[in-house]
Amino acid sequence: MRIHRGLGGVWAFVRGAPGTYVWLSVLFVTTVVLHHMPPEFEEHFLRHRSTNLHELSRDPVRVLVASAMWNESGHWLPYAVLYTVFHAPAERRLGTARWLAVCALAHVLASLVSEAVLLTAIRRGRAPLTAVHTLDIGVSYALAGVIAVLGYRIAAPWRYAYLAAVLAVFALPLTAGPTFTDIGHFVAALIGLACYPLVRGRGKAWNPKETPAGPRG
Repeated sequence: MRIHRGLGGVWAFVRGAPGTYVWLSVLFVTTVVLHHMPPEFEEHFLRHRSTNLHELSRDPVRVLVASAMWNESGHWLPYAVLYTVFHAPAERRLGTARWLAVCALAHVLASLVSEAVLLTAIRRGRAPLTAVHTLDIGVSYALAGVIAVLGYRIAAPWRYAYLAAVLAVFALPLTAGPTFTDIGHFVAALIGLACYPLVRGRGKAWNPKETPAGPRG
């Protein structure tokens, strides 16, 4: 009976965040596909689905969508953990539509800003012209935005400590030779913070001091 209740609780959690686990399932399939590709073909394949300057200039909508469906690292399990810890609670608390809006805004805007920074560096001679084909693929910008916006679902004063930690984590790489992806992650976190209007009216914030046996209000 305990096993059945446990499995029922897991299934209820998954059903409460359908977008998160559909996306995670897609990443599982595409990760398996990548593992079966010849190494010499894999990079070529991913570059055509990358939000690099060359592909954005040709078909921006296609690559902005496609880049969020592939995992450059080749490791799926860490994303399963991160999606369950951050994406699923955000989707359950914000609703699928609002969660997806945060993901899309963070992924698209951070991709465009980071590539604009790279383009400026190329024009000023700080980066080689070949950087227009730089591989920029994955789901980390959307994840950064969701990690940030999730702070609004935590009650004060813990909210402020959480948001300070988030900003510190994404700002720290900017202090020493930042890459365009470091800038993208920081921008994505700021976009998540700017999504506060999507959080308002979504119920009571989580209070770490409250327990299931405690008072309810």
